[in-house]
Amino acid sequence: MTTDNLTGEQVDNSTLGLVDRETRIRRALEHLRNDTTDRFDDVEYFTADEFTSDEVARRERDEIFGRVPTIVAHSSEVANTYDFVTVRMPRNTIIVTRQKDGSVKALVNHCRHRGALLEKDPCGKRRLFSCPYHRWSYDIDGSLRTITRDTTVGDVDTSERGLIELPCEERHGFIWVVDRAGASIDVADWLGPEMDGILAGYDLGDLTCVKSEGFTEPSNWKLMQDAFLDGYHIQYAHPNTAAKYVHTNVMALEDFGRHCRFVAPRKSIDKWLEEDPGEQSLGADVTETHFLGPNSTLLRQPDHFQLLTFRPHHENAGQSVMEMRLIVPSAEKAGITQERWDYLWDKNWEILLAVLHGEDFPVLRDSQVAMASADAGSMVLGRNEVGNQVFRRLLKDLVPGADSA
Repeated sequence: MTTDNLTGEQVDNSTLGLVDRETRIRRALEHLRNDTTDRFDDVEYFTADEFTSDEVARRERDEIFGRVPTIVAHSSEVANTYDFVTVRMPRNTIIVTRQKDGSVKALVNHCRHRGALLEKDPCGKRRLFSCPYHRWSYDIDGSLRTITRDTTVGDVDTSERGLIELPCEERHGFIWVVDRAGASIDVADWLGPEMDGILAGYDLGDLTCVKSEGFTEPSNWKLMQDAFLDGYHIQYAHPNTAAKYVHTNVMALEDFGRHCRFVAPRKSIDKWLEEDPGEQSLGADVTETHFLGPNSTLLRQPDHFQLLTFRPHHENAGQSVMEMRLIVPSAEKAGITQERWDYLWDKNWEILLAVLHGEDFPVLRDSQVAMASADAGSMVLGRNEVGNQVFRRLLKDLVPGADSA
């Protein structure tokens, strides 16, 4: 049994075959002492086509996002009945809405009359969805409720004209969707017992998404996802920000096949470089990253979580959407005043945005430009880039042959 530093609860990882967190942190500390890191067996080669080809992009939309569950929201974003968010998925534009029975549905945002976009707002509360074109309206479960001037329209079977539903499941405080009507969804099966157990231990559904924002970027979604699994670039791309607090190229990895997690030491751990910490908890001295395949990075910080999600553009291989969320305990649970709580997360968000826009995004935009070079040549993932290696292995499994397109 170990104590979760965020929730204070006892967590038993032994039945899942997981490595105790303090043990993993000490492995990272040993790497730091020896200037080493966890490594994959081999380097991996890839080509620019994987980031520029429209055919590869089409296959990814269909064979990844049309087959496996991905996160579209935190539960607190649709906390109450009639709450909704709209999301541009790789294959469909959808409405995610909280139902009267407490469940959640994902509906294609498309009127079944003449095809108008039903809901334009990014979020809100609706007792029904009313089409702006001819005012056909739908209940929040997607069933067709009203046909205006129905006596003149003709015979329409309303039971067959409801909004198209996509597979949707709420688990571990997140809303997951498979972006294909008629597909099946089983989030626990997709996560596997290890990652499913890890997420269950965090009680993320008891936390609140206090900040969220989406960014449309001129970069392939895989470039974006790769950047946020990468501990090798910190010293070089973030010398005056993250590199002041987090060590570069030091990771202790647990590989779960489709997913992984790894710890990276903060510089606050340096006080133990020459000493044995004994039984002292080092949880506050690391950042823990979880790759939730195929397209999310969950960062566990000492007092909160940060979720980064990456989706391909619905048409253009060279564009993507990144969503960032801060997921935190309430002021009451954190033991601070509401005023202090508001200030803390406003300031945290400002810092994150400044680093994204000033450091991460410019490098990734330029990378996409460079990838378009006709004679770019092949590139390489190092053995030390362990999170990226797990991501690439999953891509090759889900979209076989795309790396040679």
